[in-house]
Amino acid sequence: MSMRKAAPLAALAATALALSACAESERDDSGGGGGESGGTFTFGAAGAPEVFDPFYATDGETFRVTRQIFEGLVEVKPGSAELGPGLAEKWEPSEDGKEWTFTLREGVTFSDGAKLDADAVCANFERMADQNKAAQSGPAEYWSTAMGGFGEDALYDGCEAEDDMTVVLKVKSSTSKFPAMLSLSSLAIQSPKALEEGNANDVKTQGEGFVYPENSKKPVGSGPYTLEEYDEANKTVTLKRNDDYWGEKAKTEKIVFKIIPDETTRRQELEAGSIDGYDLPNPVDWKGLEDEGNNVEIRDPFNILYMGLNPEANPTLKDVKVRQAINHAIDREGLVKSQLPDGATAASQFMPDTVSGYNKDLEPYEHDVEKAKSLLKEADAEGMTLQFAYPSEVSRPYMPNPQKLHEAITNDLEEAGIKVEVTTKPWNGGYLDNVDAHRYDAFLLGWTGDYDSPDNFIGTFFGNAKLNDFSTVAGGYGTELSKELADADSTVDEDERATKYEEINTKIAEEYVPGAPISHSPPAIVVSDDVEGLTASPLTAEKFSTVTVGGK
Repeated sequence: MSMRKAAPLAALAATALALSACAESERDDSGGGGGESGGTFTFGAAGAPEVFDPFYATDGETFRVTRQIFEGLVEVKPGSAELGPGLAEKWEPSEDGKEWTFTLREGVTFSDGAKLDADAVCANFERMADQNKAAQSGPAEYWSTAMGGFGEDALYDGCEAEDDMTVVLKVKSSTSKFPAMLSLSSLAIQSPKALEEGNANDVKTQGEGFVYPENSKKPVGSGPYTLEEYDEANKTVTLKRNDDYWGEKAKTEKIVFKIIPDETTRRQELEAGSIDGYDLPNPVDWKGLEDEGNNVEIRDPFNILYMGLNPEANPTLKDVKVRQAINHAIDREGLVKSQLPDGATAASQFMPDTVSGYNKDLEPYEHDVEKAKSLLKEADAEGMTLQFAYPSEVSRPYMPNPQKLHEAITNDLEEAGIKVEVTTKPWNGGYLDNVDAHRYDAFLLGWTGDYDSPDNFIGTFFGNAKLNDFSTVAGGYGTELSKELADADSTVDEDERATKYEEINTKIAEEYVPGAPISHSPPAIVVSDDVEGLTASPLTAEKFSTVTVGGK
């Protein structure tokens, strides 16, 4: 996720409450050497990590680093969105889905020597649940979203150490996203010793930002790498191999993340040999990169690009006919062909077709300019003005070139008689804040799934009636939609739950129309021909411990 993340993806078996004991580990837990070698893998990062405590992170560049250091109770299997074992070898739900029993892996230690046991796991979850006001106001966003808040409002209901290697996690109601949410990088398990010594929860506000405690600078996980140095002056983060790692040792001795904000510069540095790879190469560069001998790994599309509509900012949008007209005005197939990479598809709903609850009977809105004009006339909205925003200084997996996409959609809207006021802000320089503050009538945004669950898509977008970017309450349907999503999420039977989500997707598309789902795009990651062992992730969540460079 960034809160703002081939063969078909496997369904997330772990979300089915009918499961008894989940899959056994296929990983090597012998603690043997695993064929580790030397060398350094240098990766061009688009930005600096926010903080090294993943619990307080919200951005992909931070998670790209911490994912190499920390591990969760459950992990996503490489190359898929399917859930598999992590620090827990297996798990089992109670009949009502409110208690989950995890059997921990034996022989795991954190890089500071602390032992993984049930008490360590519970110390982590109690730490996550016990956040001060400063942390609750922003840094602990992933927990707040996944667990629905803190205290009495939270889904989390406690952690119990049944014995040394058995943990029981309790939730207040059955949910489709459990235990899948435990694969989030933010919810990775940290050394309880480091958490205590680093005063992990002592977050403070400072101006418009936050000050983090010592723990956030000295990450201690159980993963295949540890932090060696963050050189802010030279804009590099260096990780070194954890030679005491419990499983198969990392193939490469070091990983260096070289921070290069500009995508064109990242390509130039790859061509010059000063980095070994980077993420999200521009689709127009894919062929050229391959012609130069690089390996462009194209991930499965596990995302959605959408145009959000905000009736709070523009009351004309309160009429569903206006929102439907905008959907008919957009030429999705034209956008897919002209603006997006091969393999992109037009979207009919706010989730990809590999997620349970996707309604296969829905089709994308037909591009029909006359229908759009007719609906606007019926709504007495002919010649309406729409302030339509897009982000600058960013490229996202679902939105490789925001400006060109915005220009194409603007042309479609104007053809239907809508007057467009164009506005833009840098992605991290006001755009996301303005979307959250409901300052735009319409906006381009998207989402890469964190895990395979309908709640991670439409639940994230519309589940909270009071706090969502689409102002669904102002649209007149927000409370109803929120209740429908909560009911579906808490349904224990998997087939019944999927049916409910399919029905909700139909209502979203035909009755509620909070925005315009546009497309699903396959993002790429590129590495030089010297790099071997990289497995591309549809969640853009690669782990680099299997990578070698130059045959080393």
